[in-house]
Amino acid sequence: MTIPDNIKKYRERYSVGTAWQLSAGTIDGVDNVVVIPALAESGHLFGTLASLADNPPRDLVRTLVLCVVNNRSPHHTPPEECADNQVTLSILRDLGDGKMPETPGYNHSLSTFLKKILRSNLKTAYVDASSPGHEMPDKTGGVGLARKIGLDLALNVFDYEKNGVNVLFSLDADTLVEKNYLSAVRSFFEKEQHHAAVIEFSHQIPEDPHEQAAIYCYEMFLRYYILGLYFAGSPYVIHSVGSTIVCSADGYAAVRGMNKRKAGEDFYFLNKIAKIKGIGVIDTTRVYPSSRVSSRVPFGTGRRVIRFLNGEYPEHLLYDPAVFVIVKQWLEYVVSHPEADEDTIIHRAREIHPSLEEFLGHQRFHDVWRRLKKNSRSPSILVRHFLSWFDGFKTLKLINYLTRNGIPPIDMFRALRQLLEMMGKGTQLTVGTDGVPSLQIQAEILDCLRHVEHEVRTG
Repeated sequence: MTIPDNIKKYRERYSVGTAWQLSAGTIDGVDNVVVIPALAESGHLFGTLASLADNPPRDLVRTLVLCVVNNRSPHHTPPEECADNQVTLSILRDLGDGKMPETPGYNHSLSTFLKKILRSNLKTAYVDASSPGHEMPDKTGGVGLARKIGLDLALNVFDYEKNGVNVLFSLDADTLVEKNYLSAVRSFFEKEQHHAAVIEFSHQIPEDPHEQAAIYCYEMFLRYYILGLYFAGSPYVIHSVGSTIVCSADGYAAVRGMNKRKAGEDFYFLNKIAKIKGIGVIDTTRVYPSSRVSSRVPFGTGRRVIRFLNGEYPEHLLYDPAVFVIVKQWLEYVVSHPEADEDTIIHRAREIHPSLEEFLGHQRFHDVWRRLKKNSRSPSILVRHFLSWFDGFKTLKLINYLTRNGIPPIDMFRALRQLLEMMGKGTQLTVGTDGVPSLQIQAEILDCLRHVEHEVRTG
């Protein structure tokens, strides 16, 4: 089979190589691969696979679901997690052979999920990055490497002589999908000229009211930050939720693949890919990430839920909308004044806010701007180079710097009101002024934020 040069170059220089192997049945005709990292996920993974199995047979026949069962060595992984991974591998082996796994001691739901998966003829595969001798490295092993292993091996599955786009799906072991998940993503890439996209999401709502409050708070924070970036005119308005990411094989290779970070791998991957081509949003389907407690990574949904429940931090706070005003003024000035020298730009930054000038000093902006101008043949290229330098990561660093230096967080619901008023959307949000609203009101606020986000994105 002829392999395109870009894919061949990636596989030779940047892939994980032959350290791990793909175990699969038939892979003929596959042009979708769904990659799912799994660490001690026997209680959740098969519910996710069952939700995938609800997609129509015409979509399942062209799709491979690749589970990367992973852990580091027993010195760094609790024995119960290693044992759980072996249960997962055993079940996946049986599913791959078309057999109903024996699941003594497990609940009725698991049996129901497995029967649905087998009836659907869902094509499953796995990578054993868990058993002795196959574990991930202790220093670099984590969700980033697990995703990379699966995505890299997925590149070996596609038939590149067949016309059409080859799509890589990033999913989590505890995330549920809708019945049109596969077809909606496929349709997007067949119509749009994007290397990557993120899918609309809503967190699963737990039954426990304290956990409900935690997930409402966290998703409101995520939506608020994205709306703030919309207001500021940032080109990096992207939700960084790992289970929402989809990309083409070409897009994946163009940014040298997934990084190996133990957390935040989704943010850095999207930040890279946004620099070479726009990232789309797929709103014709939705994924439902879990809201469960987890301490495996230092940030993200699970960690934020723990922090909320433990009362470690006053959670009902958000960035002051003033920080987004500063980002907006900064971007507007530089983009509209590419002819300016570094001293002029720094002077304007001081006028916008003294802490912006301080931040640029820490980032050695004088040297950066001189270098960008030297390497840019035209003002438009200079602007493009600037926006590549002042990327999603630099934007977040600036916002956090401003927050630590003179513009502290404010009450969540006051911040929401102010930002939406600044965006001309204030009439859509009705929030009282006394304390934290009831859970019902918080759910309504979250729905409002989702609606406004869709509205500003689609114009």
